[in-house]
Amino acid sequence: MKFTASWMDENTELLVKALLCLENEDEAYRLLDDLCTIAEIKALSQRMRVAQLLDKDTTYSVIARESGASTATISRVKRCLNYGARGYRIVLDKLQKESDHG
Repeated sequence: MKFTASWMDENTELLVKALLCLENEDEAYRLLDDLCTIAEIKALSQRMRVAQLLDKDTTYSVIARESGASTATISRVKRCLNYGARGYRIVLDKLQKESDHG
C-alpha cells in the first residue's frame, strides 16, 4: 500500500525524488547544505539519533543527555516510532542490516 498524507503535493514529490536520486553520502551532505539551515539539519539529525536510542530501549534521561533533545522531542519521536508512518522503523531496520553486513 502506497503512503499518502495531507501534506503531499508537487513540491514534496520533487523533494522525495531529489532524495531518491542521491547516490552517496557526499551528495546527501551537499544537498542538505544547500537545502536546509544548520538548525534544520541539526534538528533532523537529532531526531534520528533519538529514534536510534529509543529503539535500543534507552531511557529518556540518557537520551536527553546524549542527544540534547527535549523530553517533548523524545516523546514525539517515540510516538512516531510506535504509531507513525513507519518511516523511522524502515530506516532503523536498514541501518541495522547495513551495520550487520558492513
